[in-house]
Amino acid sequence: MSLYCAQGAADLDLSSDQLQALLVGSLEKLGARHRVLLVPPDQTRAHSRAGELTRYAWQHYGARVDAVMPALGTHTAMSAQQIQHMYGEMPLELFRAHDWRNDIETLGEVPREFVQEQSEGRVNFPWPAQVNRLLSRGGHDLILSIGQVVPHEVIGMANYNKNILVGTGGREGINRSHYLGAVYGMERIMGRAVNPVRNVLNYASDHFLSNLPIVYVLTVVSRRATGGLAVRGLFIGDDLECFQLAAELSLKVNFELVAEPIRKAVVYLDPEEFHSTWLGNKAVYRTRMALADDAELIILAPGVKEFGEDRTIDRLIRKYGYFGTPATLKAVAENPELAADLSAAAHLIHGSSEGRFRITWCPGHLSRAEVEGVGFAFGELNRMLERYQSETMNAGNNRVAGEDIFFIANPGLGLWAHPNRLGEGNSGGNTENAG
Repeated sequence: MSLYCAQGAADLDLSSDQLQALLVGSLEKLGARHRVLLVPPDQTRAHSRAGELTRYAWQHYGARVDAVMPALGTHTAMSAQQIQHMYGEMPLELFRAHDWRNDIETLGEVPREFVQEQSEGRVNFPWPAQVNRLLSRGGHDLILSIGQVVPHEVIGMANYNKNILVGTGGREGINRSHYLGAVYGMERIMGRAVNPVRNVLNYASDHFLSNLPIVYVLTVVSRRATGGLAVRGLFIGDDLECFQLAAELSLKVNFELVAEPIRKAVVYLDPEEFHSTWLGNKAVYRTRMALADDAELIILAPGVKEFGEDRTIDRLIRKYGYFGTPATLKAVAENPELAADLSAAAHLIHGSSEGRFRITWCPGHLSRAEVEGVGFAFGELNRMLERYQSETMNAGNNRVAGEDIFFIANPGLGLWAHPNRLGEGNSGGNTENAG
């Protein structure tokens, strides 16, 4: 087990040249590699700098790079335009789309008893460790997993083995990991590197991934006080230490405590990054612990055109809606189609305010009937953009037309909370023996 690079500090601002030098220096420590698979995130993590690092790895290994498989999870496969935008001038023929429903292999199973214990009895199922067959049967002598560590709603802190076991995972594993996190309680998990979902994935790594030549390349990114984004850390290694160091730094630079609960928040979703509520509900996840009771969350979403990235999940969201934990658990118990897609059920829980605050969605390409049909309030986008001009507001507190507004330009870059909600659970009722 090795740590090849650990450069990080809250005031660090790594340049592109420094990132390339640190990456290449680490890759040289690995010795000769002849068949390399790169596993970066997709365009939904465009700010991670993983696209740039993927290109540097390809430039270093050249023809030894056999393939690039973006860790899509359940997201839609990247278009040629998205690939070029994120990764630059890399050959399109190198890229493989991950099929999470079909092209996977189950390497082993985390025991039911372990998962049940981790969930405090909320679920009663084993967890399958699944990966795309390109990882398990591709004959690679290096699998370079590239991504960003940042607070996350399902697994506390994103990346590390999640990039492999969820990002290139299969239907059952993704469904059950999302559901485990949802019923355990999102507010008990977000921003915590140690939690039941991570513990299950770590068990799977230790028992079922140890024979795969995986090395993790992890960035930590935050906003500069003067504007723009800075890479605060780069951590490269093949074991848990690499992730732990990145997670510690991420908590310092991506976690913002607010002095008072927010009464009105406005979140802007970049149309290049956010096309669905499946992704855009980060505006809900990442702010919920900072919002006051009866607060309003306004989501400006010019690029949003659908609910789910996957057709089946889109249909389930439209049918069952974001109506809170009790309603979702009841729907799971009564409807086999939802019980068979637990990641969709988990998302419905994550995206609900549980009736505690109001969520107003202002999408560019969904109608009022569609938005209100899934349980959100609808806002007319152009009118809202005219009132809340994202290009003129500062991150954090603003005064707009007599209103106090807390503005967030990209919810994917952080986690916001008020101290009185830290440590609270949000389990939503008895879910013992679910699944």
